[in-house]
Amino acid sequence: MKNKFPQIVTTAIVSLYLIFLAGAFVRMTGSGMGCPDWPKCFGYYIPPTEEEQITWKPNTEFKKGMIIIKNETLFVSENDLKTGNEFNLNNWSEYTKHDYATFNKFHTWTEYINRLVSVLAGFVFLFLIYASTKFWQKNKTIPLLSFGAFFLMLFEAWLGKTVVDSNLTPTIITIHMVVGLIIIGILLRLKFIISEKNTVYKYDKLFNRLLIISVIFSLIQIAMGTQVRQFIDEQVKLYGFENKNYSLMNPSFKFYFHRSFTIAIVLVNFGMFYLNQVKNLGYTLVNWIVFLIFLETITGILMYYAEIPMGTQAIHLLAGAFLFGLQFYLLQQSRKVG
Repeated sequence: MKNKFPQIVTTAIVSLYLIFLAGAFVRMTGSGMGCPDWPKCFGYYIPPTEEEQITWKPNTEFKKGMIIIKNETLFVSENDLKTGNEFNLNNWSEYTKHDYATFNKFHTWTEYINRLVSVLAGFVFLFLIYASTKFWQKNKTIPLLSFGAFFLMLFEAWLGKTVVDSNLTPTIITIHMVVGLIIIGILLRLKFIISEKNTVYKYDKLFNRLLIISVIFSLIQIAMGTQVRQFIDEQVKLYGFENKNYSLMNPSFKFYFHRSFTIAIVLVNFGMFYLNQVKNLGYTLVNWIVFLIFLETITGILMYYAEIPMGTQAIHLLAGAFLFGLQFYLLQQSRKVG
């Protein structure tokens, strides 16, 4: 197990990025409330495939905890029951955590797959903490980081529930995203310790400071981006997916800050690229960072000027997560040794 630890860490990183990808697809398709409850979906472990399954009907059996939609309201069955000819409110309690009462099969299964990816990642993290205990005598940092990542994953699961219960409150979504980035940072630190801790890289004080600024800027930009995305979601709810040209009608200050802040990010990272070339520092990750910034900029422009083409939102979000990951790993490489 000890020899397999580097692969387990890599698998954990991949699983986390798969969660980001699944989450990006959920946001892109507006499927965040596809399941109104958590961890079940309409009271089912395997979601319904037809609206008929969650519609009240006479002479029909329902298990305790199952959710139905009646008169545009969610109701939860109080016990196992078989309905009579008339709807009996005594057998049902109104779902009060939110008032979103819509069924869309595509949205439901999109959100369910997102949750399924998260569950599978959870098993990977269990392997991670088990394998990390083998390093306790040699390097306590490894198990401590592993357990920290695992407990943050549990916190992420709770945040996911809170996101649904709050009907996609923007602040909670932002915290959800930032905590995910923190977990990525922990895993990348683990990867560096077990694979490159004894590798010596050239150190340049100005480059390192610009890199620290770039990491901070990326966190700010991603957090602000989740707020902008929520504004777009609200506009889509108001005008419908068929009227995407209204998605950025009368945008808030957050949008203009998010768009203009890109200039600062480009300048800082291109400054790093210039120093890496001129001083021959040898950091190959800088080239990928510049590419991801270019991809972020292009997808951002397309979303604004081309009415959010399909796929650009997912690429934009995932590229941002990859960008932060590369910057953070580069920060490990560029730190002064000794």
